[in-house]
Amino acid sequence: MCRNIRSLHNFAPPATSDEVHDAALQYVRKISGYNKPSQANAEAFNRAVEEVAHATHHLLESLVTNAPPKDREVEAAKRKARSAQRYAA
Repeated sequence: MCRNIRSLHNFAPPATSDEVHDAALQYVRKISGYNKPSQANAEAFNRAVEEVAHATHHLLESLVTNAPPKDREVEAAKRKARSAQRYAA
């Protein structure tokens, strides 16, 4: 999976619309192979981003868990530590 797409489920506070849109954009970019589509493909590209974001919202609303919500700051610190370890040279 693309490293830029992060888990959005079970966080306190919940994922924002912007986070869902950004994840959808990354997904469509990865699948289409376009970072920025041509004018001929822009409408289809943007429609796909909106549809993926819409489906993602529905998915996040439907998921249930008994686990306590994860703290965004703690998870960000973990990502930074893994990144520092990965790229330490």
